[in-house]
Amino acid sequence: MDSDVDFHKGRNNVNVHVNVIIPTDNESGMMSEVLNTALAAMTEKVADSGFAGSAKFQIEGEGAIVIEGETARISDDDTDVTLSADADTFQSMLEGDLDPTAAFMSGRLVIDGDMGAAMQLAGVFS
Repeated sequence: MDSDVDFHKGRNNVNVHVNVIIPTDNESGMMSEVLNTALAAMTEKVADSGFAGSAKFQIEGEGAIVIEGETARISDDDTDVTLSADADTFQSMLEGDLDPTAAFMSGRLVIDGDMGAAMQLAGVFS
């Protein structure tokens, strides 16, 4: 997210103008509610997890979330590993209803890159 701040000081007041550019990732150009919900859940799961790598969760039709260490953000940056699936698969994994290994073995989750990082993340989501 990029931002630009201008301060204008008047006689007895201060006017603040803030322009914030929020990245959009879906076809409508609006921030995806799916991404916002997934970001909140992933942020909670990776906090204090000990995960030291970087991973991108590519959610079909929605956009991507990047985890670096113990932080998460909406981004499409390059990472050590990319995990791709539809929104329902990611939601099931985040809620603990679907084991990431089972999702991978059944073809619902595609992994590209460092399998070690992917396996470490599987432990975070279990």
